[in-house]
Formats: sequence, C-alpha cells, structure tokens
Amino acid sequence: MPQRVLPVPDDTSTPYWDAASRHVLTVARCGWCGTFAMPPDVVCTACGSTDPHYEFTPVSGTGVLRSWVVVRQSFLPGFEVPFVLVDVELPEQPDLRLIGRLLAGEPSLGAAVRVAFEDLADGIAVPAWELAS
Repeated sequence: MPQRVLPVPDDTSTPYWDAASRHVLTVARCGWCGTFAMPPDVVCTACGSTDPHYEFTPVSGTGVLRSWVVVRQSFLPGFEVPFVLVDVELPEQPDLRLIGRLLAGEPSLGAAVRVAFEDLADGIAVPAWELAS
C-alpha cells in the first residue's frame, strides 16, 4: 500500500501538529475572548477580533459522535477502504467539533469517544478517534 500523505504545517497550524506529535490534542483559542475555533480563522467568529492571537490549548480528548460517513473510495494514497470518518463534538464548548477517522468499532449516534493518534512517520502523528467503552 502506498504511504499516506503527511500533513504540511504552516505558520498557523505548526503548534497543532507539534502537540499532535506528542499525542496531545489541542484546539485554537482566541486570546481576547477565550472561544475555541477549529480550524482557526483570520477573524474570531465569537468576538470579531481581526487579530485573535490564537493559542493552541490542550483539550480533554473526549467527545461524542454527532455524525459519521463510511468512505468507500479514497482519493488520497495510503488509506485502506472502507474507513469511517466521524464528526466529534468536544465537551469544552457547544458545537466545538473535530473530524477524524474512527480506528475501530461500530459508530452510533451519541457514542462516547476518546482521541487516539496514528503515528505516520517519525515525529508525525494525526489525531483519530476510538470508542471510549
């Protein structure tokens, strides 16, 4: 199987990927109002700051499944199909949601999940999810 495409961090996302390489899940938080934003944008959607001074803050790494899709055809190399892509809501803030692969198990609406990390290469890890129970 071909190797997966690796993330290419930019100035904004480097702190996120650095934390992920240490198996720590972080989310950008506005330095003015404290609202989480993922992905971070140039303007904070909560307070309207055009200079939000985002800081990637560790979060619990737990959540509940809001939705999912079974991917049966991959357009990127290195993904064995089928796989399940899940939409997870984190408890830190209403509607704070992340997308990632479910590594094992059958998804169900409202199921508790916890973060897991896929180590893709030396020093590169991608957050994914596993059922909590």
